[in-house]
Amino acid sequence: MNSTAITLSPDMNSRLALGHDIYFDRTPNWDLPTLAGAGALRSTANDMLSFLAAQLGYKPSGLDAAIARTYSPRRDAGPDMEIGLGWLIRSTKDSEIIWHNGGTGGYRSFAGFDPKAKIGVVVLTNGSTQAGPDDIGFHLLNQTLALLPHDSNQVQPWKKRKEITLDAGILDKYVGQYQLAPGAILTVTRKSNQLFVQLTGQSNGEIYPENETDFFSRLVDAQLLFKTDSRGRTNAVILRQFGRDQIAPRIGGDAILYRNGSVIA
Repeated sequence: MNSTAITLSPDMNSRLALGHDIYFDRTPNWDLPTLAGAGALRSTANDMLSFLAAQLGYKPSGLDAAIARTYSPRRDAGPDMEIGLGWLIRSTKDSEIIWHNGGTGGYRSFAGFDPKAKIGVVVLTNGSTQAGPDDIGFHLLNQTLALLPHDSNQVQPWKKRKEITLDAGILDKYVGQYQLAPGAILTVTRKSNQLFVQLTGQSNGEIYPENETDFFSRLVDAQLLFKTDSRGRTNAVILRQFGRDQIAPRIGGDAILYRNGSVIA
């Protein structure tokens, strides 16, 4: 693996693909001197395939027993998913896929292999998307696992949105709690001239006004669209994410009328 390093040689640096952010604009490389193991290592598809060849036993290394222990399941990690030492193990009807993904500013990656079929796949991209290249890697390893549609917002660049400034009095109209689903509440708070939103069980995050009623996040591709009644009182918010709208009535507010999934009063 002669093209894998944390500090790049001049030759390696000349071959470095330029990274692109969530808008598909050029973005500087991340350097992680303190937490190098979390993403400072750079490599190539060929080098990563050599690494997978060792995992599959195609390249004897004297480490076969130690390698096998890294993908021995240790804990559950979700439906049909377990975790070993660094590797995730995804079980399907037809295969067991050992895999991991990653990403830094401007880049996403996937590496996976099927030890029974003796095949491995590496997918590297110099663009940041919500989904990354995971669906491509899984599909190449098991064609029953579907690819995302090419126009899915999970693989498309984010729309560029422009923040405007609103008075604190307008922002205060939106402060409160909204029932997104049973056991899932969106809590909107204000600090100075900034609104924050927190979903039950998740961390607090800033949202920014695009106009007087519509706000957006810079952490995920999601928007909050506040709705008001005929008297100008906020009675609901719509969470727009993953190509669908979810209506969350304001807790303690007046009754809300719906038609075809939309707030009409």
